[in-house]
Amino acid sequence: MKSIFLFSFLILFISTCNSIEKNIPEECTTLGTPPFGGTIFIDPDIITPEDQTTFVSLIYNGQGSRTMFDRRVDDWVTLNPYLFPAQYDDGLNIEIQVNPEFGSPEVAEVQALKFAEVIGRLTTQLRKDVETVWIHRGNEPFGGGNNNLLIHTDWSEENYESQGILEETLVHEASHTSLDSYHAEAEDWLNAQSIDCNFISDYARDNPIREDISESYLPYLAIRYRADRISPSLKQTIENTMPNRINYFDNQNFNMYPIE
Repeated sequence: MKSIFLFSFLILFISTCNSIEKNIPEECTTLGTPPFGGTIFIDPDIITPEDQTTFVSLIYNGQGSRTMFDRRVDDWVTLNPYLFPAQYDDGLNIEIQVNPEFGSPEVAEVQALKFAEVIGRLTTQLRKDVETVWIHRGNEPFGGGNNNLLIHTDWSEENYESQGILEETLVHEASHTSLDSYHAEAEDWLNAQSIDCNFISDYARDNPIREDISESYLPYLAIRYRADRISPSLKQTIENTMPNRINYFDNQNFNMYPIE
């Protein structure tokens, strides 16, 4: 059986979802009001297309049977995707699997190259557990987890790329893939969560185990490594809302290449 895939329903009104995790920290009599609905929207310039990418090259490696998740059917599907092993200059490698619905290796390669380059702007830390990328057509949200990043190209164009937040969204999803299993239920993280007495977003508040790491990491990256790109008021809001989470991330010695 495949492990459960962690999908991000990145919509501002996620708090209306029927299934909400309840986790009010014991140290807090009340929780503060989160400043954001979802953090991928806070600033489109945290990572931009002009930033350095670690992507080096990819090759077409034919087609092969792969099991992929497709949100359009909300299930696992076994297909023969076009395969593109991608290399990055920090030694990491990712197999990009493109749904055969794209029709030809040439068309599939356009998508593989596009996203391979964008993913290369993420830090080594965020890519370290990403083994595969699934690319489908369809107007469905991205996902992260299971050593994978899930991409639906129509949703990407209409929602993420149109707002300039493609890189920010992939930071969120890669946090699921490469950070959650190590940190989401770590004692020190849960202590920081409790002491802060607030969440950075409604989405994190309503899903404190599943989403708090991913929702908090992008704002952390913004204030620590892109403070010159965000407004002073945004920086102050982040620092005031999650000071102990910031301290937790500071202590992890994350590999921030190529950002640092």
